[in-house]
Amino acid sequence: MARSLKSTLTNQIPLITLVGLVVLVGLVDPSFFSFQTLMVLTSYTMTLFLMAAGATFVILMGGIDLSVQAVASMTSVVVAVLLPELGILAIPVAVAAGGLAGLTGGLSHTLLRIPSFISTLAVSGVVTTIAFLLSGARSINISGAMRDDYLFWMVGETLGVRNEIWVGLAVLALLVFVQLRTPFGRFARAIGAGERAVIASGVRVNRVKALAFLLSGATAGFSGSLMAARLGSGSPTLANEFLLPAIAAIIVGGTALTGGVGGVWRTFIGALIIAVVRIGMTFLGVSVFAQQIVFGVVLVAAVAATIDRSKIQIVKSERPEPQNSTSP
Repeated sequence: MARSLKSTLTNQIPLITLVGLVVLVGLVDPSFFSFQTLMVLTSYTMTLFLMAAGATFVILMGGIDLSVQAVASMTSVVVAVLLPELGILAIPVAVAAGGLAGLTGGLSHTLLRIPSFISTLAVSGVVTTIAFLLSGARSINISGAMRDDYLFWMVGETLGVRNEIWVGLAVLALLVFVQLRTPFGRFARAIGAGERAVIASGVRVNRVKALAFLLSGATAGFSGSLMAARLGSGSPTLANEFLLPAIAAIIVGGTALTGGVGGVWRTFIGALIIAVVRIGMTFLGVSVFAQQIVFGVVLVAAVAATIDRSKIQIVKSERPEPQNSTSP
């Protein structure tokens, strides 16, 4: 009984932390509880959550994707460039471009046996260059008319709530379903818990890993599209400050860096925590540069609290196992 209670409390630490932070910031500045502030908080959360959502599956398997911010910036440029010609179809093209970038990192990791942090870092450099070439190294504006015609479902309001919040909640529901109700979601968790056992059971682990990286790139691409719609422009540096908060959101939410523990819902809670911390520091007058230091400290503390130290050697080598099975 005591062990079960302790496990339950441990699992609820991110939610307890979120409630405590909200109360603390509200006590310091009661205007934090205003409807407008809460809308800004939730909107920021959705952008951050979308960037981290797909990468959750990568970390759940014991890998990492360091290209999400570069992919988001690139897709914001893709949307801004293609919107006048393709209209709303620019969004799926941008998401596909993000998925392709993620898949490239995943294939180089699985087929070439390159550690995921190296392969995705390389992809980050490539897509950043592509973004600069597409944009001519400048920000590309999206006219108000095009936003109203094609992006209203992202930037307008429905029932008094910003549409980007509805979009984020829809993606959350979809990914929770994928994690809990599909073989891919179950295999992702199992690979993080024990890759050798999954290989022995006949699962094509490399295929699952590649799909996870593809999903990570696609959700990052959708996040970049949402940022372009909200800000009215695309830029090759639009999401440069989002990598650390995105990784922190996943880890702070309770997904272990060593894999096997966590999930998309936890990432959503983690994104809320990061958003509250960021807006709370803004209320307190903390500079943007100091905020990055805080995120770094929070990330180190979260990793120390969630990491499975028995798997540290696996994380260091991170070498995909050879596979002889042919089943899906």
